[in-house]
Amino acid sequence: MKNDLPEYLSLPEVVKILKVHPNTLRNWDKDGTLKAVRIGKRNIRRWKKSDVLQFLETEQ
Repeated sequence: MKNDLPEYLSLPEVVKILKVHPNTLRNWDKDGTLKAVRIGKRNIRRWKKSDVLQFLETEQ
C-alpha cells in the first residue's frame, strides 16, 4: 500500500485510508491533529503521504 500512493493525498484518499468522516479530517487539519498542505489558487487540502502513514501507525 505504501508504495502505490502518491506523495500528496486528497481528502477522499485519506478518508478511505483512515476510515474517518471527511469532516473529522477537516477538523483535524484545523486543530493541528493532522495538518494538510494547501495547494493552488483554490487552496485545496492535500495531506503528505508520510504524515498520514505516521499518523496511522501512532493511532493503532
